[in-house]
Amino acid sequence: MKKILKNTVLVLLALLLLAACAVGIEYFGGQPMGLFSGSRPTGLGITDGKFKPPSWKPNTVSSMVAKDDSHYIEPLKFDGAPDVAWKKLTALIHANKRAKVIIGSPDYLYAEYKSAGMGFVDDVEFALDMRNSAIQVRSSARLGVRDFGVNRKRVETIREAFNAK
Repeated sequence: MKKILKNTVLVLLALLLLAACAVGIEYFGGQPMGLFSGSRPTGLGITDGKFKPPSWKPNTVSSMVAKDDSHYIEPLKFDGAPDVAWKKLTALIHANKRAKVIIGSPDYLYAEYKSAGMGFVDDVEFALDMRNSAIQVRSSARLGVRDFGVNRKRVETIREAFNAK
């Protein structure tokens, strides 16, 4: 009987601990800047015509690095008026419930994307490149080394929506 009672207490304690962890993750991860949000990086924006270069970590994609760089991703290309393309892009970003636009100007947009559950934050930048009929892009995880392709997939999802008629 003592063994059954002891095992029951241990199971209940384990369940209580699990519930406390789930509540903690939901509470901290659900905040505007959650437990896994990290700090907003410095050096964002365009400097000398370029985005901040990616670090050695494979958790960033950028259209402003050499094409043979593993971080490279194609910019968003457009035909027609640059202001129309820019408005289309900004509408797409504003419509995404995981995106929070921090800076929005006529030729630069910076948004923070927050993951579901854990609240990881990625920094995503766009710059209108009228000369090349393109929108340059940089998407980077704040924390960790690997992002399991999340930033590349995000940009490709945005590209698909951007190119949809």
